[in-house]
Amino acid sequence: MAQINEEKILIVDDAMFMRYTIKKALSNGGYFNFVEAGDVMEAVQQFNDEKPDIITMDITMPGKSGLEGLQEIIKIDPNAKIIMVSAAGQKPKVIEALKGGAKHFIVKPFKEEDIIKIVNTVLGKV
Repeated sequence: MAQINEEKILIVDDAMFMRYTIKKALSNGGYFNFVEAGDVMEAVQQFNDEKPDIITMDITMPGKSGLEGLQEIIKIDPNAKIIMVSAAGQKPKVIEALKGGAKHFIVKPFKEEDIIKIVNTVLGKV
């Protein structure tokens, strides 16, 4: 049984199925405190309201991209722990995100243990 982690995780993805998939994977890693957003505007609002410990942010979303969301949240809190989620083949965007303040990235499709390991690493648990 995984230990229960108190950290609040904001999952930002326009696809409800992907938010569910990430939530399910992280639940198996002992994380149960989730907040969700379907777009960047909602993500910024949730960030301000909920003060999450860590964020997973999809790069490709309708309206503002995850890169724009990263910039907006980093402007509010330069120490925000943001993990970008990208499809394979988006390496230039991932590099741009890391230069822009993202702490790590996950490439879809991902393995459950990989996302748990990356979240643990960014939270300093490894």
